[in-house]
Amino acid sequence: MNPSLFSPEGLAGVIFLILIGVTLIGAVIATCTQRLIRSVVGLAICFLGVAGLYYFLNSPFVALMELLIYVGAVCVTIAFAIMLAEPDENKLLRKKPGMSGGLSLVCGGAIAYGLAYAGVNTTWVSAGAKVNDGSVKAIGVELLTTFSMVFELVSVVLLIAILGALVLARAGRN
Repeated sequence: MNPSLFSPEGLAGVIFLILIGVTLIGAVIATCTQRLIRSVVGLAICFLGVAGLYYFLNSPFVALMELLIYVGAVCVTIAFAIMLAEPDENKLLRKKPGMSGGLSLVCGGAIAYGLAYAGVNTTWVSAGAKVNDGSVKAIGVELLTTFSMVFELVSVVLLIAILGALVLARAGRN
């Protein structure tokens, strides 16, 4: 028996598809626009969709961290760097003839097909007895014990983003 659209499973599927759509629309805006500030807005929309997916997958702490770190810090840092950098009209991106659009579409389609094929044809093993309850305490213990290297690498990435924004902003406007 297939679930109806108005059953909890059907509505969950619709919400999941909406969140995937928001993520994909944000990614398309971020990659296909000519203006940098629109790309940052597209990136923020994409990150909002990813945060919604994390929340949908019963991980509210990771969803909140996605919002705080990526939307709140990285996108705002990029926006400030764009606003403080000197605009150079001669360096604006121009469409160049070639095969880059078609080649990127083929590569993206091949990657999407490979991921979908792997997802459908893989035998998924359940998580077993070690199930995280999603509490802040359990996530903190895991971050500072099992995943301490990843935790440190995230802080290095944020430091590089801040330093890059400072380098761009140091020259200032003429």
